[in-house]
Amino acid sequence: MQFHHHGYVTGDPHVLPAAGYGIDRPAELPDEVDVLIVGSGPAGMIAAAQLAQFPGIRTHVVERRAGRLEMGQADGIQARSVETFQAFGFAERITAEAYRITEMAFWKPDPAGPRNIARAAVPPDDPDGISEFPHLIVNQARVLDHFAEVAARAPARVTPDYGLEVTGLTVPETPAEPVAVTLRHTSGPREGTERTVRARYVVGADGAHSAVRQAIGRKPVGDKANHAWGVMDVLAVTDFPDVRTKCAIQSHDGGSILLIPREGGFLARWYVDLGEVPPGEGARVRATTLDEIIARANRILHPYSLDVKDVPWHSVYEVGHRVTDGFDDVPAGLTGTRTPRVFLTGDACHTHSAKAGQGMNVSMQDGWNIAWKLAHVLTGLAPEALLATYSAERQVVAQELIDFDREWSRLMATRPEDLPDPTYLEDFYVKTAEFPCGFMTQYQPSMIVGDAEHQGLATGFPVGKRFKSAPVERVAEGNPAHLGHHARADGRWRVYAFADAAAPAEPSALRDWAHWLGTAPGSPLLRHTPPDGDPDAVLDVKVVYQQDHFGVEFADVPEVFRPRVGPFGLVDHEKVYATDPSHDIFELRGIDRGGAVVVVRPDQYVAAVLPLSARDELSAFLAGALLPQHTPTTPKNA
Repeated sequence: MQFHHHGYVTGDPHVLPAAGYGIDRPAELPDEVDVLIVGSGPAGMIAAAQLAQFPGIRTHVVERRAGRLEMGQADGIQARSVETFQAFGFAERITAEAYRITEMAFWKPDPAGPRNIARAAVPPDDPDGISEFPHLIVNQARVLDHFAEVAARAPARVTPDYGLEVTGLTVPETPAEPVAVTLRHTSGPREGTERTVRARYVVGADGAHSAVRQAIGRKPVGDKANHAWGVMDVLAVTDFPDVRTKCAIQSHDGGSILLIPREGGFLARWYVDLGEVPPGEGARVRATTLDEIIARANRILHPYSLDVKDVPWHSVYEVGHRVTDGFDDVPAGLTGTRTPRVFLTGDACHTHSAKAGQGMNVSMQDGWNIAWKLAHVLTGLAPEALLATYSAERQVVAQELIDFDREWSRLMATRPEDLPDPTYLEDFYVKTAEFPCGFMTQYQPSMIVGDAEHQGLATGFPVGKRFKSAPVERVAEGNPAHLGHHARADGRWRVYAFADAAAPAEPSALRDWAHWLGTAPGSPLLRHTPPDGDPDAVLDVKVVYQQDHFGVEFADVPEVFRPRVGPFGLVDHEKVYATDPSHDIFELRGIDRGGAVVVVRPDQYVAAVLPLSARDELSAFLAGALLPQHTPTTPKNA
């Protein structure tokens, strides 16, 4: 973490100085805002945390609850989400309080006595080392607390306005006019009264029964619920030996259980199969009592028993798989003809079972995706056309999630003897591990995703997929580091230059590229940096050399990688990296020894892979994603 470049910081460096709208932020929700986020769930709060980094944007969050969420229904945190938490600065803290999943036990009917269950397999949770980040279990409420802390400590000082729900929303035909949102107070002295807020953009993060979705006429499309599960968080005494291990438990005739140990060492969540829901009997199944759920769990666990002592929360739900027919307010026939003004995220646009642990994780990526795009448009960094990429990207991801979850839910509810072979369930779990970890998403070419023409220069950084970090050494002090972990959720693009083999002081393709980037009038770095901004305000440019840190003298590195930042013009020493000899990033990520440039979006997805010689291509790509901030003639620090 970097600080002090604006002067000595005596307090908590995570608390950034208030700026812009955050200096005199109104205590009451104003009548006009730039972005109104409806809902303070995972999608809404990550959007708030991202937008709060932009002090010139008037961002507000409204939530129908009277206060913070005390107990959430989601708890699975996939590795991609922990990677995201790293960008927002709280991965280590939340990992310390969470339960960590390292393996999953599969229990099935005992061949020697099918009425009993027996342990069949215990595969590792991440057998191929997909990520350096862990798979965690922690209550949704704590995730929201962390994002709320980031938002409140950011320059814009964003905090939710509780006790307000949407009752109406109107998108005017004139683009210059704001969206009118009618809100009703749900608690406090003004309960029942209504008011109208006007917003340039609205983010609907208000759950499966989204009022925002209904207001813009979007509809969920997909399968109706046909299978029910009882879920309970319990404190219990049991002789089941794997109670502190994630388990898929299948009985011969009593259904199945998905067991998720919870944080804190004692609590566990039990998803108990209640069977098929006959037509017209949904209400009856939803009325299943807690005692019935516990009795069903004991039947499945036989010969083991579950003695429940306390139940902080329980529910009954029916599995349904639905994706909304569009993730913004632009009708299909008008896509590309006007700018979307209202966006749907999270459960407002995709619903599914909880078995794959994807709901909260995919929702957070929704919120981050739209938030940085809104920030770039509202601050004049990018054209409005950028906003159309949200629905185009995230609707495809949601459908992939539904397809995966439908199959996983079906397998979990299938009797073992009805599966193709005895190890089919655990084989599916291992084979598809990359998807639930959150790393299968691959965005298609667009204004912010290039083509794969030069993919061979960096095969380990697939264009359109998230930037997979790797170990490196920071040259300034020789410390080991993970290249991707230095990137914060600050809305900046990253440009990683992987050097050719020459030493830093020698003539090389890297030196020529760096000179062009830092001095040429056509340089995208100069074109897209605001006149009053630091040289890395929009494009955070870093270099990785093939030598170890002893082979790189910091003074020999081109100046574009040693920018002067802040009011004192201090040199940033954390943009120059060397290769860790024991974990060669060039080998790990298939980077050509002739060098390469990897461009990464603000939400950590690889946007382009190019050779060091492709200067016009780099300029053209970034010109399509970003607006010019001034006409560059000389380097900013010259």
